[in-house]
Amino acid sequence: MIPTWSAWKRYPRDGRGNIEAPVCPGVYEIRNADDGSLFGFAAADNLAVALGQLQVQPKRLGGWFGRRTPAPTPDLEYRVCATATRAAARTAAEHMIERRETWFSRAA
Repeated sequence: MIPTWSAWKRYPRDGRGNIEAPVCPGVYEIRNADDGSLFGFAAADNLAVALGQLQVQPKRLGGWFGRRTPAPTPDLEYRVCATATRAAARTAAEHMIERRETWFSRAA
């Protein structure tokens, strides 16, 4: 069975909100909502826990002695691809990476 991606969902900002993800192994992908650039991609044993523990807070701008202004939190979206086992999640992630590399090599 070929795993399929869920629909894109907004990632909660500032730790407020719920993450809708299954409690099972799989692959997740996170992108910037503004420009579609890839923010994160990985295989995980538990998708809900992995997405919940993700560090999305940007580092502060400024020096040691200067005034520190917090950088804005990026507007992110995520989607998940659930699998039956951890091995299937790793295989699916490797296959997806190979497909992307092939596509980029043809597009260049």
